[in-house]
Amino acid sequence: MTTLAPRASTLDALAPLKSWWPVVIGLLVLYVPSYWMLAHGLWNSDDYAHGPIVLVVTLYLIWQQRAVFAAADKATRGEAAAGWILLAVGLLAYALGRSQDILLFEIGSQIPVILGALLITLGKKSARALWFALFFLLFMIPLPGFVVDAATGPLKQYISVIAEQILYAAGYPIGRSGVTLTIGPYQLLVADACSGLHSMFSLSAMGLLYLYLMQHTSTARNLIIMAAILPIAFAANIVRVMVLILVTYHMGDEAGQGFLHGFAGIMLFIIGLLFLFALDGILGFIFPDRPRTRAQA
Repeated sequence: MTTLAPRASTLDALAPLKSWWPVVIGLLVLYVPSYWMLAHGLWNSDDYAHGPIVLVVTLYLIWQQRAVFAAADKATRGEAAAGWILLAVGLLAYALGRSQDILLFEIGSQIPVILGALLITLGKKSARALWFALFFLLFMIPLPGFVVDAATGPLKQYISVIAEQILYAAGYPIGRSGVTLTIGPYQLLVADACSGLHSMFSLSAMGLLYLYLMQHTSTARNLIIMAAILPIAFAANIVRVMVLILVTYHMGDEAGQGFLHGFAGIMLFIIGLLFLFALDGILGFIFPDRPRTRAQA
């Protein structure tokens, strides 16, 4: 008789988790085809190569908070009502995006769908525990075309101007006409891919993930790093373009093109992360973290 008690308690502990399996199966039915389409399409391009990384990181963040699904918390009526509204909105967005081939709606719908399911089944505590994982899914959503078109032109212009001025000040024979740079006998066009828009998007994701994982207790330190993520990504892209220009000037056009396709993207991430680590280290001396207080038993 005594051996039955632990077994019963184990089953009781797993009961809330078992109730979530229908939700998991429903999510798989909805979004596995979407992920399959992305894996054989958009994720194969350099602009959206960060998509699989975002997905894996999101699953890891959810796994870290897996205790939420085994909690005995139940949603209140208000939380459940809000959850049903979010779920309905998410499913409508999914249906529209799937039927009309609008990835913004199809992929973006998973956030209200998952959030709605959490509120319906477990309440706002679970949503609060998984807030960053749901927020991080935003970086999986493809940028709308009108955003890309509106931002690409100005970014290319700024990068061309800054790269030209820095290299000219360093003594290089460089000139500019629009977004075309002439250095020595070579002409280089700052193409759309060199605008760095998608790289800034993915670097922002990595920067926010770094900030979340570090869990700094200094509010000022967190805010400064958050505000610096986009400027750091922009500066890293300028460095990348300047390196490409210098490689072309000193080693020839073939070397520049090879560098562009083989290493420039990786270098951008390395430079961006190094800038971020350096800034965080400097801020650590100015705004040191406060010791964390442990809750008394």
